[in-house]
Amino acid sequence: MKNFIKITAALAILAFVSFSFKTIEIATYGIDLEESVIVWKARKVTGAHEGTVALKSGDLEFTDGVLTGGMFEIDMQTVDCTDLQGEWKDKLVGHLKSDDFFGVNNYPTAKFVISKVISRGKPGEYKVIGDLTIKETTKEIKFNAMIEDGGESKTGTANITIDRSDYDIRYGSGSFFDNLGDKTIYDEFDLEISLVVSK
Repeated sequence: MKNFIKITAALAILAFVSFSFKTIEIATYGIDLEESVIVWKARKVTGAHEGTVALKSGDLEFTDGVLTGGMFEIDMQTVDCTDLQGEWKDKLVGHLKSDDFFGVNNYPTAKFVISKVISRGKPGEYKVIGDLTIKETTKEIKFNAMIEDGGESKTGTANITIDRSDYDIRYGSGSFFDNLGDKTIYDEFDLEISLVVSK
């Protein structure tokens, strides 16, 4: 009986030691700037516009294959419009880059840093919480994201709605000005994000 107890205790200690020294794999995947893309869409009373903006840098962190952190920077100087051409396109893009909106000469980048990741119960599906900085303002945002594992690379996708009034972007906003009528530009704009990352 004593020998049985000793053997059981020894096995328990061995199992505990083995568990304690289990290797945790933490991997950082850099963003492929050529393959990654952000599509924006903004609306006003009389219609909508959309376009793209490029990423400048970033990475995603995985622990044992599970998303646990990361960040990315957006190159605001690359804001483009894809639903207009010629003079009207140039006017809109110039206005978006001006101080009325994103003031890209003074604030050439926007930045998002993940602070917390929560599993949504299925592999690759997450709720992401983090801080988004636009111009001089940083606000916490939350959104759902999907990570698809492609072996050597991974692709993260998310649809995010941003309220520009949170970042003191006032032009044409009914949150700051009265009686704008059909000149009102809605505060919310959407970002469709696709991040391709690899080791």
